Amino acid sequence: MNTQLSSDSANRRLLDAETGKPMVQSERPGYYAGFSTLRQQNFWDEATRRKILDRVHKIPPIRFFAPEEFVLMEAVVAHLLPQDDRMPFCRIPLVPSIDKRLHEGRTPGYRFAMMPPDGEAYRLGLKAIERMATQSYGRSFQMLTWREQDELLKSIHDAKPKDGAADIWERMPIHRFWALMMQDCVEVYYAHPWAWDEIGFGGPAYPRGYMRLEHGEPEPWEVQEKRYEWEAPPDCVSDPKEAEIAAHSEHPPGGQGGTH
Repeated sequence: MNTQLSSDSANRRLLDAETGKPMVQSERPGYYAGFSTLRQQNFWDEATRRKILDRVHKIPPIRFFAPEEFVLMEAVVAHLLPQDDRMPFCRIPLVPSIDKRLHEGRTPGYRFAMMPPDGEAYRLGLKAIERMATQSYGRSFQMLTWREQDELLKSIHDAKPKDGAADIWERMPIHRFWALMMQDCVEVYYAHPWAWDEIGFGGPAYPRGYMRLEHGEPEPWEVQEKRYEWEAPPDCVSDPKEAEIAAHSEHPPGGQGGTH
């Protein structure tokens, strides 16, 4: 990764909505300060505990993506599901698990008629991203500023891609490619216990079970939610206000998400 991009990424922080200053990175960000799902592991059966701990300690090797594809994919995923509020050592590795799925040929059990197999779709999509960067900015995607990268990816989200890859988007629907990437990122992220800490999910209930099934009250081992307001960094183009979303969105509520 080039020096410019590394510097841009290192200086990006979510902003405190009240002070306007960058928020301090956290080992466990979110609205449930101090909560750790892994502290409950002694209440899980052995098979469950082993499976969840593997998600933390056994990062899959890269076997599907070529080296240059892996680096590009890492840069793209940093925009699709940013982890700037996390300290670097506790960021959830998304690309290795996506790579594992593609290497093993696992699918959700269906494929849209106009879409190629998932592995081919990723290779085509990454090629398109690189072509659009070169055509529109005269530099590779990794050499672009964070803002320029955001603009390029938002053009895919909006189904109004920048020039340079029209032939690829004729081979597969651009909105399906966007949905494919987002689905993979979200599924990998929220399968990880560090993400459970962030949303206050207590983890597997077996064999202990849940007791408080009404009124939204926390279990004895959970903590109360403490919300705070934040804003995206100023160089993002993917954090529009609600009025802008309503005015410009071509998707109904509950559809594909933005690049943030």
